[in-house]
Amino acid sequence: MRRREFITLIGSAGAWPARRPFLRPAAGTAVFTLPARPATAQNYPNRFVRMIVPFPPGGGMDPVARPLANRLSEIWGQSVVIENKGGGGSNIGTLAAAQSAPDGYTLLMVAPSFAINHTLYPSLGFDAVADFAPITLVCSFPNLMTVPNSSSAMSVMSFIEYAKANRGRITFASSGIGTAPHLAGELFNRMAGIEMTHVPYRGAGPALNDLIPGRVDVMFGTMSSMLPQVNSRTLRGLAVTSAARSPFAAAFPTIAESGLPGFDVSSWYALFVPARTPEEIVRKIHDDTAAALAHPSVQQRFAEMGAVVVTSTPGELGAYLKREIDKWAPIIKEAGIKPE
Repeated sequence: MRRREFITLIGSAGAWPARRPFLRPAAGTAVFTLPARPATAQNYPNRFVRMIVPFPPGGGMDPVARPLANRLSEIWGQSVVIENKGGGGSNIGTLAAAQSAPDGYTLLMVAPSFAINHTLYPSLGFDAVADFAPITLVCSFPNLMTVPNSSSAMSVMSFIEYAKANRGRITFASSGIGTAPHLAGELFNRMAGIEMTHVPYRGAGPALNDLIPGRVDVMFGTMSSMLPQVNSRTLRGLAVTSAARSPFAAAFPTIAESGLPGFDVSSWYALFVPARTPEEIVRKIHDDTAAALAHPSVQQRFAEMGAVVVTSTPGELGAYLKREIDKWAPIIKEAGIKPE
């Protein structure tokens, strides 16, 4: 998806006031004009709130979730506790959130796997659309094609040449079957005409543990998990997966301009709560999350990870989720991707 399309594809939906579709950096987010909140929202929250991260500790979502949770804790005067519930391609933690009380005290941060798994798994125990109420998008970022320092590949094309010379012996890691890093690798396989073998892990952390010493050959990991490793020279970055260069990693070319025109994969994180959470609570969580994302400390942390802070209304996020489901469904089916 090209950057222009990403910025304009979200449309209003649901009970929120009709508005022109938008997705913009949080620092420039307009103030939403909303009806006054009912009194029941005035006392929220009056105890700790948990934010479920459906991936193991140390993955790409943790560095995004923690500064947001810390700022929400400051706004609310109540602790926002990160609860890592990894496994099942993010489905274990997502199911736990779906089964939680719809009272605003359980938040769920999701990645593209939230939309991808809707098609990938024949039975989930939850429905991404029906069982969750959207709050807001949090950030967007390209993935980063990264190889071990021991790799002979110094560019995208030299990697492709190496892969062709070693057909069937090259491996690519991902944080799990059906994740954005997995689909980016499958797309790279087809467009480059190579045969890499997919090696899924339970999160980005375990994948990095094998990528760094060269036990796997490449990973199309999230910017938040890969860029710090590249900046510390623990790994070598080759290119970003998005259509345009990242403003936070401008030294890296895109895969498209490096020899595979049309290659474009971007990742995103968003916040949801269980369906049937009272609308006034949804509105308060949305407003306070937007304020947290606009705070300079949060924006600085995100920028360090190569993530662009974004916000949306709940209705706009709901429409975007449906678009993402429709985008990935045919790719999953055509590639014959199956869950473990």
